[in-house]
Amino acid sequence: MRIALALVLAVLVDASAFADAPAPWAGFVPQGFHVVDTIRGDLNHDGQDDVILLVKADDPAGVVTNDFGKRVDRNRRGLVIAFRDHDGYKLALKNPTVFSSENEDGGVYYPPELSVEVARGSLVLHYAHGRYGYWRYVFRWQQGGFTLIGYDRSEDRGPVVETVTSINVATGKKVMKVNMNAGVPDKDERFVDHWSRITLREPIRLQDIADLDDGFVEKALGER
Repeated sequence: MRIALALVLAVLVDASAFADAPAPWAGFVPQGFHVVDTIRGDLNHDGQDDVILLVKADDPAGVVTNDFGKRVDRNRRGLVIAFRDHDGYKLALKNPTVFSSENEDGGVYYPPELSVEVARGSLVLHYAHGRYGYWRYVFRWQQGGFTLIGYDRSEDRGPVVETVTSINVATGKKVMKVNMNAGVPDKDERFVDHWSRITLREPIRLQDIADLDDGFVEKALGER
């Protein structure tokens, strides 16, 4: 009986020690930041799941009073990415303040909602803005960095989609789909495609971006 009890206690102690052990990528999180979300997926195409950490700053000065008298955390957010390898994990990206806070002033509407996912081996950063549409960035690991390969944007007015823009950075092609019935009540959407070419002087790397907010790609293309 005593032997059995001792074995149970030993297992519980070992399990507790394992539960308290830090994640193998914890050392990559910058001081003064905490992990908001952890996403997994193969980003460097080696068949192993890598880890993407959505992090947020802990600066007390970032907690402010908004226009409605409510205390909100306006600290910025960002990404830390680590690749899985035979020795554990190695750091691939650290850009901890690339995103604005989830508590930014949305004006008469709520602020855009950010989601991070891995799709077809690429990193997808998607901003959903309800009745105003969405925009998303697609980055792929190539030549030692996360390079922008695609951008999509939908500009809506309530339930009506007015324009949809899609840019393939790799081919340099841009298509803008314009709803010709956007201002016509009770008419089905009818889109006309407008094709053009885009030119970037140099690749857009995620590690080099200071502020990935609305309109970033348009600014890089000189359209804003």
